[in-house]
Amino acid sequence: MAKERIISGNAGDDSEERFNVSLRPQRLREYVGQPRLVEKLDITLKAVKQRNEPMEHVLLHGPPGLGKTTLAHVIANEMGTHLTVTAGPALTKPGDLVGILTKLQHGDVLFVDEIHRLNIAIEEYLYAAMEDFKIEVQIDSGMHAKTITLPLQPFSLIGATTRAGLLSGPMRSRFGITHNLEFYSEADLLAILRRNAKLLDIPDDGDATVTALTTIAQRCRGTPRIANRLLRRVRDYAQVKGKGVLTGAVVEEALRLEGVDALGLDDLDRKYMRVIGEVYEGGPVGLEAVAATLGEDAGTLEDLCEPYLLQVGFLARTRRGRQLTRTGAQYMGLKIRDSARAEEDLFGA
Repeated sequence: MAKERIISGNAGDDSEERFNVSLRPQRLREYVGQPRLVEKLDITLKAVKQRNEPMEHVLLHGPPGLGKTTLAHVIANEMGTHLTVTAGPALTKPGDLVGILTKLQHGDVLFVDEIHRLNIAIEEYLYAAMEDFKIEVQIDSGMHAKTITLPLQPFSLIGATTRAGLLSGPMRSRFGITHNLEFYSEADLLAILRRNAKLLDIPDDGDATVTALTTIAQRCRGTPRIANRLLRRVRDYAQVKGKGVLTGAVVEEALRLEGVDALGLDDLDRKYMRVIGEVYEGGPVGLEAVAATLGEDAGTLEDLCEPYLLQVGFLARTRRGRQLTRTGAQYMGLKIRDSARAEEDLFGA
């Protein structure tokens, strides 16, 4: 169900990915947002190119949809090398990894999405590959088994994860650059949307178009992938209902149809908050209890609902569970117990 949410940062279907690829920046100078990371990458890229060395290994972590894959493409383009893309769950046996690594040329970039889901045996193979650019392969088995060492061309590994805490210490220590991608500001999102609207040949009606795109920027939860998805839906609505022109009214109506409110919350977010507020009197309550009441998966709520609700201050994670904040309750029009009174009820005065 989570992948069907319009305001989910997760990757969509193939058609959506093709749409996103067509809008993807190709160079670092075109990339909008993440200024600290962009500055670090710019300095490192210039330095390694002058020395004719591969890019340092890079670990990017943060919520889905913030541009980790895009940055891998940008780095490969800046290096003038080939990018190979794979994912942790796709590498099921050492032979899968060996086949990829031995095909890499000098300076090539290997992008591993969901790197925290690598099999431990695969991860151990990567250690020597990342540090010494070699890999040891066992051939045959039993008493005839022997190990041969295969040299590798110097390459750069870019790992991406939404769960940095699940990455092992030895793996994390092998990355030269580690950076947590942050949610984007409204100004950066507006810049991205204006660029993408131009690429999509959406008519520019001056201030009216800026107002319309600003509305999208305010409702995409600080996530470029969601911004592009909303732009795609709004463009369709404008073509059918608004003569192809984006206006504030067209965007409002299109997003109302999608169930996205003024803060970028959708039906699942509101149900989640309403359960805590009405059924559990504002909390604190365990995530599993909320998930069971909603008939949802706890992981879906933790990964796709909670980060944004925490960001806007509507939810608090306490030692005793999830708790709706007073701001969150007011937004939903709910009355909740005073937190001090709730603690008295549980533990006594």
